Amino acid sequence: MVLPCLNEEAALPWVLGRMPPGFRPIVVDNGSTDGSARVAAEFGATVVTEPRPGFGAACHAGLTAATADVVCFMDADASLDPGQLPRVAGPVLAGEADLVLGRRVLGRGASWPVHARLGNAVLARKLRRRTGADLHDLGPMRACGRAALLALELADRRFGYPLEMVLRAGATHWRIAEVEVDYLARTGRSKVTGTVRGTLRAIGDMRRVMADRTI
Repeated sequence: MVLPCLNEEAALPWVLGRMPPGFRPIVVDNGSTDGSARVAAEFGATVVTEPRPGFGAACHAGLTAATADVVCFMDADASLDPGQLPRVAGPVLAGEADLVLGRRVLGRGASWPVHARLGNAVLARKLRRRTGADLHDLGPMRACGRAALLALELADRRFGYPLEMVLRAGATHWRIAEVEVDYLARTGRSKVTGTVRGTLRAIGDMRRVMADRTI
């Protein structure tokens, strides 16, 4: 269970405290200036330090540190409930899917700005065309086989990482599925949709990945 982390000291106790049995959390500290690494260790998580900035860099560091056959990814900001990981990992563990994405269902108090939802919907439509999978969300909670994911040789180390994962999985004819997960009120401000700079950076990264015709 890979949790990319940048200054999530306040959210980690809830997230790690709700980790279901059998899921071993790997918190990847991606340059935190708070006590995230200390809190993660206190709650029994494996802590990996990734000095290179970037969401994809953190995800990949966690992937290479993982040892389980099936690996999951999830934001560490408490916007997603770790208790729902089994519904995402279940189809992969059962051999029914190769990649499962958690389709976010907006919960009470959750912050998902309209511009972010519209952008996500447009992106999902493009993914349906490119992959043939019936997707409606890029899915920040996801699960797939570790060895198979490493074999995809993802190159993006920024916000384009999760998009590249889906595109390369589709190009390799993976069975891609989607299940619903609750989207909750996050702790703290989003590093992406919470700032104009973060939003523009994410858009730029994803456009670059979508334009890559080697995928």
